[in-house]
Amino acid sequence: MTTSVQPLRVALLGCGVVGSSVATMLVTQAQDLHERVGRPLELVGIAVRRLDRDRATVPVDPSLFTTDAAELVTRADIVVEVMGGIDPARELILSALQHGASVVTANKALLAEDGPSLYAAAHENGVDIYYEAAVAGAIPILRPIRESLAGDDVRRVLGIVNGTTNFVLDKMDSTGAGLTETVEQAQELGYAEADPTADVEGFDAAAKAAILASLAFHTRVSGADVHREGITEVTAADIQAAKDMGCVVKLLAICERTGEPGSGDDGVNVRVHPAMVPRSHPLASVREAYNAVFVEATAAGELMFYGKGAGGDPTASAVMGDIVAVARHRVSGGRGPGESAYAQLPVHDIGKASTRYHISLAVADRPGVLAQVASVFAAHGVSIQAVRQQVVGGDGEEHAAQAYLIVVTHTAPDAALTATVEALSDLDTVTDVVSVMRVEGS
Repeated sequence: MTTSVQPLRVALLGCGVVGSSVATMLVTQAQDLHERVGRPLELVGIAVRRLDRDRATVPVDPSLFTTDAAELVTRADIVVEVMGGIDPARELILSALQHGASVVTANKALLAEDGPSLYAAAHENGVDIYYEAAVAGAIPILRPIRESLAGDDVRRVLGIVNGTTNFVLDKMDSTGAGLTETVEQAQELGYAEADPTADVEGFDAAAKAAILASLAFHTRVSGADVHREGITEVTAADIQAAKDMGCVVKLLAICERTGEPGSGDDGVNVRVHPAMVPRSHPLASVREAYNAVFVEATAAGELMFYGKGAGGDPTASAVMGDIVAVARHRVSGGRGPGESAYAQLPVHDIGKASTRYHISLAVADRPGVLAQVASVFAAHGVSIQAVRQQVVGGDGEEHAAQAYLIVVTHTAPDAALTATVEALSDLDTVTDVVSVMRVEGS
């Protein structure tokens, strides 16, 4: 039996879906947490925007709820921020750190925008800032990259880090439905917000990609450094085209080293965009609203982390893991690892990324078109892996047939591929560039 000792005071900022789960776990698992940490964890307050909401399902003393978050953070040993947004979360976290509290946060947008100032404040005040729940919910991915792979050379991180878009693309693949109706289904099931912009336009995934890249490559990467494309332009025809070549469409967060250490091209490339992924790749089997992150390291090889990427209880699980970690450090007098940005690698734009393109062209149905198209690829140094021609419609009299060329390239710099597409659109034999999508994971 443990003896009576001074508890560690925990302040909770936010009591939404995740905050409610965290508060519940702090109360219902109090004894186990005491044993694991070495001191009791006492919830001393929960900051909320409004006091008049019904929170009867949260098993805490109603007197713990307060609208004075600024005061609450000054009297805690550990501050847990799950309120989201940039402000006032930034000011509250900085205040907590300056008052000597360790911080646990799930705020990927804030970390991607202003992480370095938060890490610096934690270092200056000798406390921790942990944020496992900021990326991929319950999946333990940040700590393995930051700690388990600290002695290895991570070369690439490829992930599905947004459950909403994965649900939408998965349903489009399995049912043949269009984007709009599938997003509406996701909203009805609670997978998508009333305003799904952050998800479908890739902002959420881009913030997570910035955090992953910063940790993996010991370099400061902000959300603004991430090339971002959402899924709003993905059509049912794109999904079918992927099926025809044995692929599935996924919104990917891709963080990779470009060039070899010491070379002039050594740097980092970070991008978020939809891509065709071969069905043989492990990420292709990630269904519904699940997340998965595929890590490639020099010594460890290929690793994959899979699980629930969102939701109150899964995200709260990651938050609680961080709470226990920082609490143990306070009991032992130690600290966890801080920011590692020693590499200071340049962050390159997407033009230097190596990828493949799947291009669908509407072309004139006459001799010589294929040769003309092929010459454009050759002129830009892009090799063609496969080409397929299809003729649709036409009755030979009033209605002319429409010919399509489907071209899949070999790997090439994205800049060269983009220039190729632009040149193709200028050909008089190309009536339309119907779709362009990258191919990854092969």
